[in-house]
Amino acid sequence: MIDMVSLKWLGHAAWLIKFREATVLIDPFLSGNPAAAVKQEDLKGIDFILITHTHSDHVGDAFTIAKREKSRIIGMFELYEMAAKEGVDSNQLSGMNKGNMVDFGKIKVALTHADHSGEECGVVVSADGKTIYHAGDTALFRDMKTIQELYRPDVALLPIGGYFTMGPVEAAKAVEWLKPKIAVPMHFNTFPPIKQDPDRFRDLAGKFAEVKILEPGQEFTI
Repeated sequence: MIDMVSLKWLGHAAWLIKFREATVLIDPFLSGNPAAAVKQEDLKGIDFILITHTHSDHVGDAFTIAKREKSRIIGMFELYEMAAKEGVDSNQLSGMNKGNMVDFGKIKVALTHADHSGEECGVVVSADGKTIYHAGDTALFRDMKTIQELYRPDVALLPIGGYFTMGPVEAAKAVEWLKPKIAVPMHFNTFPPIKQDPDRFRDLAGKFAEVKILEPGQEFTI
C-alpha cells in the first residue's frame, strides 16, 4: 500500500495536511479572510495546529478550533502564553523554539528561522516518509540552504505576496536553494497590498521544481 499525503490550500497561508494517522492545520486564518475556502466550524478531526507567528492573519481561529477539537498547538513559546490566556488547556500546548526536529508521535516538527516579525518561524512537518516546509511569513534568507541540507523537503509552501514577505523573484530564489520536488505559492491576493500574478513565480521557479498554482480549496497529493 502506498501512503499518500494530501495538502489543501485554505487561502492566505492556511493549509490542511492529511497524513495517514494525523490531520494537521497550519496558520488557520479563516474568519475574516475574504479568500477562505472553508469556515472554521467546518474543520473536524484536527490533531495538530501549527502556527508560524503571532500575527492575527496566521493565528486566526487556532484557539477556537483547538478548544473544540482538543487539538495540540505547536509554535513558538510566546504562542503558549497567548493560547493559555484564551483558555486552551495547557496539556494541548507545545510552546517550542527553533532548534531541532521534535517527535510528537504521529508527526515530527521542526521550527526554523524566518525573517519577519511577530515571534516568527517557519515549520517543517514530517510523517509517512514525506516532509513539508511551510515558510510562514518571511523574507529570503540564505539559511534556506541549511533547511534543504537538514530536512530535504518534498514540498515548499512559500509566500509570494511581497510588501510583507518575499515576492515572486525572491521566492523563486528560495526554491532554487530549497530544492523541493514541488513548490506552491501562498500568501498572495488576499488583500490589495499583496496582489501578485502567481504565473510570474511559476515562470521563475519552474526550472528548479514542479510549481503547483492552486485556488483556495484545491488540493494535491504527494
